[in-house]
Amino acid sequence: MREFTIPEVEIPTRVPIALHDFTDFFKGFEAIPAVRSIFGEETGKVLKDLKVEFFSSKFGYMGVSDEDGHLIVSAYYLREGELVSKYLDVVHELVHVRQFMEGKPLFDENYEYHNRPTELEAYKLAITEGRRLGMLDKELFDYLKVDWMDEEEVRKLAKNVGIKVPPKHSLERAR
Repeated sequence: MREFTIPEVEIPTRVPIALHDFTDFFKGFEAIPAVRSIFGEETGKVLKDLKVEFFSSKFGYMGVSDEDGHLIVSAYYLREGELVSKYLDVVHELVHVRQFMEGKPLFDENYEYHNRPTELEAYKLAITEGRRLGMLDKELFDYLKVDWMDEEEVRKLAKNVGIKVPPKHSLERAR
């Protein structure tokens, strides 16, 4: 990038992030068997120590900071998203919290999103939990649809996590 002369200003490179306790906003997750399978005996302590940061944007859902492992959640998504999707997303993101704690790279660019080992592990648990709730493969397939994947990538992810992929022609007719 070219060099530019800008006015004398100060722009911070590190800013404090206001964090909240996860358990102040997300209650009961310590008793969920799927969540207990992530953290084992440490579930209560991990969730008690986990921080959550809410951001204001119509874009995005939930994620985990690759700097300190806290949960990042769109306030808009909490207001407007479907309850089951939000629930499964919390389960999914808690897998990423554990992966971060284990030192695994959350955003390993050596893999496409639909093939990334950390994503596959998180989606597999969320899918298992969705099935436990009674969701059908078509509903689970729809759950996988996000803004950053096209239809073919969603189909690949679905296959990678054990969801029966609907035929393409049935998707076209449904529109």
